[in-house]
Amino acid sequence: MNKLIPVLLGLIVAPLASTVMAAPEFLTEFGQGKQLTWQFSPYTRHTTYDAEHRDVIMFGLEREHPNGKLDGVALFSNSFGQLTAYVYPWGGVYHALGGIEKLSFKWTAGLLYGYRQPYEKKVPLNYKGLSPAVIPAIAYDFDGGWAAQVNILGTAGLMFQVNKQFR
Repeated sequence: MNKLIPVLLGLIVAPLASTVMAAPEFLTEFGQGKQLTWQFSPYTRHTTYDAEHRDVIMFGLEREHPNGKLDGVALFSNSFGQLTAYVYPWGGVYHALGGIEKLSFKWTAGLLYGYRQPYEKKVPLNYKGLSPAVIPAIAYDFDGGWAAQVNILGTAGLMFQVNKQFR
């Protein structure tokens, strides 16, 4: 039951924040001429079992520029229960993948902070909790500004994500 609480909270907050409430002024300016999207991941599937693995819950905000450039920030509890941030100033989205209008390929690149002792070796090139990251993803758009996305986390696993456009 405890695992269900953050999932339900994320699925309730994302649509409410993006459709019912007015955007705060800083988000209005941040998103001027761009598409803002709330992100929520309730589940990550690891490729290998580790008794120390914990549930990974992620919340984020992504900005898509008219030219397909992406940037954003995500906060999550990493696989070892440590609060982690991913800030990505670089990225891109390619819509209509394979001629399928609602299918997209995304990539982001930035910095992770949060994999600290004793788990600093769980991500490559980590220095005192800070490490570079590149995350490719496949997304499928649904009606009403909703999307499902799968993030490929190197050889570590897959993160399943729900997105909701901020209107």
